[in-house]
Amino acid sequence: MKITSIDVMKVPSPDVSFDGNGSGSKEEWAPIVVRINTDKGISGFGEAGLAYGKGWRAGFGMVQDFAHTIIGEDPMKIEKIWDKLQRTTYWGIAGGVIPNAAISAIDIALWDIKGKYFNAPVYQLLGGKTNDNLRSYASQLQYNWGEEPDPDKLKLSTPQDYAEVARKVKDEGYDCLKFDPIMWATDPNMTWKTKGPVNESVIRVAYDRIKAIRDAVGPDFDIILDMHANSDTTSAIKMAKAFEPLDILYYEEPVDPMNSDFYKIVHQEVPMPVAGGERTFTRWGFRQMFEDRSLDIVQPDLTLAGGITETKKICDMAYTYDINAQVHVCGSPIAIAAALQVEAVIPNFFIHEVYQRAQYKKDRAAAVYDDLIPVNGKVHVPDRPGIGQELKPEVIKQCKIATVTD
Repeated sequence: MKITSIDVMKVPSPDVSFDGNGSGSKEEWAPIVVRINTDKGISGFGEAGLAYGKGWRAGFGMVQDFAHTIIGEDPMKIEKIWDKLQRTTYWGIAGGVIPNAAISAIDIALWDIKGKYFNAPVYQLLGGKTNDNLRSYASQLQYNWGEEPDPDKLKLSTPQDYAEVARKVKDEGYDCLKFDPIMWATDPNMTWKTKGPVNESVIRVAYDRIKAIRDAVGPDFDIILDMHANSDTTSAIKMAKAFEPLDILYYEEPVDPMNSDFYKIVHQEVPMPVAGGERTFTRWGFRQMFEDRSLDIVQPDLTLAGGITETKKICDMAYTYDINAQVHVCGSPIAIAAALQVEAVIPNFFIHEVYQRAQYKKDRAAAVYDDLIPVNGKVHVPDRPGIGQELKPEVIKQCKIATVTD
């Protein structure tokens, strides 16, 4: 079997104007999906983890550049292709989000092909399930929650707002949620300082939001705090000590991930488990944090960290350091499906992330299958061949597509 062509697709977001040339008023949600085609008629889907923030244009181009190097290769030789992309493209070995996103997208699509070839889900090829119905948490509740959230209330502000959305997810059967308590001030349009020796008023705003959630859901419900690196070593430590009485499950990305020593400092000082990894790539990027034991939960994003191949290795490596693992998920249903394949296998799996965007009907409508949403707080891992997810043909027709054939 040989790779004959690769389609790189920018999936149009329902939220933004998209004229087919890549321009629009803004790009808040821009999934980059890859389809690798073979001479046996089998195609595989993957995704570059650049659906949010700024970077989809760079990723769209980088996947094309890397695609040119693997036309004619045997898609079953996944390790060989991964090593070729990383070692012989010059920028692959240098790392960074864009090259690793491209490698990840291609790698996921190759696993999808392999699973379809053997008529087996990827988790079977990785070693089989150790987990099935995965405990999940509702993520990023500062953006509200639901299939069609109120567009005028996508930045929750008051403690009452947070209590209301917490009760909503509890009623849906979840027993865990995650949110960012410092993403914005009481006025979402106001700039405030969340780094350095922060003012007590900032801590009070965050504390009151967390306390409102704790009071709303009770003591048997878990709360995760995601700081998005909007705190630093000084403020993260100070805030964590203030939040300790509220029983936090873990403290995510409290510092800039560019310097792993920051995680080490925070881990030694804060009274709660520390998590991170969505902006760290490959085994080499995680090595120091593992050796320092500065993380309690590692969160590689397989659409950025190196695909299924590398994410499985990162999670296995974490296991040797007694570190739990969760695959970070913030992408289309393609990314979600791929993440579930790895989480089904790893024995150190901790919990599955259900990003707020994954709930949106308009985003779920782009995929062939709509069964990746948890029921009573748990998601069942599908048994379909490959990663078990594809884009609908009618959605593909709407995409901006670049096809590489040589």
